[in-house]
Amino acid sequence: QVQLVESGGGLVQPGGSRRLSCAASGIIFSIYGMGWYRQAPGKQRELVARITSGGRVNYADSVKGRFTISRDNAKNTVYLQMNSLKPEDTAVYYCNAASRDQDYWGQGTQVTVSS
Repeated sequence: QVQLVESGGGLVQPGGSRRLSCAASGIIFSIYGMGWYRQAPGKQRELVARITSGGRVNYADSVKGRFTISRDNAKNTVYLQMNSLKPEDTAVYYCNAASRDQDYWGQGTQVTVSS
């Protein structure tokens, strides 16, 4: 059974930082591309950041220079370090694991940026 379990969400003040984690089980983690997506109320789910099995990364323009995605294959975990958070970063953040023919999602973790 495949599981992606996100953690690290919560309430943070504007300008603050937060680190999200996604622990994977039931897959050969090292061969999957991993990603973070987010969905704000009334909006479509959007890509935040992705990291390939080989370690290549890409980011949404809105988070470049503020967010960093990384992975630890020994721990089957992908991280999203979020700095300089803005109210518009408020959303449910979802972890994704994708291979050529399989695609898995976590349940999401809420991040709220507010004073």
